[in-house]
Amino acid sequence: MTHFALSLRSLAAGSALLFLFSPSLYAVEQVPAAPAVDARAWILMDYASGKVLAEGNADEKLDPASLTKLMTSYVVGQALKAGKIHLNDMVTVGKDAWATGNPALRGSSLMFLKPGDQVPVSELNKGVIIQSGNDASIAIADYVAGSQDSFVSLMNNYAKRLGLTNTTFKTVHGLDAPGQFSTARDMALLGKALIHDVPEEYAIHKEKEFTFNNIRQPNRNRLLWSTNLNVDGMKTGTTEGAGYNLVASATQGDMRLISVVLGSKTDRIRFNESEKLLTWGFRFFETVTPIKPDATFVSTRVWFGDSKEVKLGAGEAGSITIPKGQLKNLKATWTLTEPQLTAPLKKGQVVGTIDFQLNGKVIEQRPLLVMEAVEEGGFVSRMWDFVLMKFHEWFGSWFS
Repeated sequence: MTHFALSLRSLAAGSALLFLFSPSLYAVEQVPAAPAVDARAWILMDYASGKVLAEGNADEKLDPASLTKLMTSYVVGQALKAGKIHLNDMVTVGKDAWATGNPALRGSSLMFLKPGDQVPVSELNKGVIIQSGNDASIAIADYVAGSQDSFVSLMNNYAKRLGLTNTTFKTVHGLDAPGQFSTARDMALLGKALIHDVPEEYAIHKEKEFTFNNIRQPNRNRLLWSTNLNVDGMKTGTTEGAGYNLVASATQGDMRLISVVLGSKTDRIRFNESEKLLTWGFRFFETVTPIKPDATFVSTRVWFGDSKEVKLGAGEAGSITIPKGQLKNLKATWTLTEPQLTAPLKKGQVVGTIDFQLNGKVIEQRPLLVMEAVEEGGFVSRMWDFVLMKFHEWFGSWFS
């Protein structure tokens, strides 16, 4: 490996980088410990960077309850995005989505569907997300995949694809079922994917109420009404086995956080603990993008190519979360996986790593990517590069 040390800070506009070679004179300010959280498991994650700011029992397998509907929503969003279904498609409600005929649904959250009802996908989708309708979840699952079992298979396939290694779904709605479990960490990752991959689907999560068949129901996520935070969505979940669960996401400026609280004892506690976590995160951290997605972090020599240099950057992975006010102290080192870069190089190819540091400690690592492809040069230029590279290896960069 070839290692290069640089320190950096963002210019005021945030669109370029200035490389400095003087050590930082600032000490990293201490961030107070995360507040105690009254729940069986919890986590606070930054959306853009994926940084976990605080956690407790985040990998304990617990009953997700209606948080399951986050995956139901994700699958529906992907089906809409792919054009497999459409918002104005009319769905005929089956008997399995009828609370009167399905004992499992009695006394649970409902959209109040009846067999034979013709309901557009758009309204069923809102019934799932806003009203947490278990009947709506069944009806839309039947329409998307042909049956609940087939839809659950889609849910678990997406769970694997998203890296939710401690999650297994058994139902489309989240009512208690043997073998159904998830974790606070996996739920945060699912929330992150929902926001990123199907933003039009996620936009529904901020709607505060929905009326169907003259029955108006409010969104069960009461944090949407918070005057302290700009919460714009996610999901509640409650069953006897799970307790009180909540996934919430809020924004402050360009920063977005995702909180997960599982197994709270009461409805009030889950909202209070989530608000407490989100407030702490926004108060003491900031998410910055010192390397913009399309920006060149560094240019370095490439051999045997149609260009002498290759531009390297971080791509979409340039955001990091740091203690608030510490951007001025941020440094970076970069390391190539091979001693020399040789053409051809593909755009997006990983050729090394970027280590971000505060106070001499590596806090984040990102892949170092090729920003513009470099093709092989002609025969003569490649032969000349071969000679120069040998001299470079013997005598140093003077022969580059």
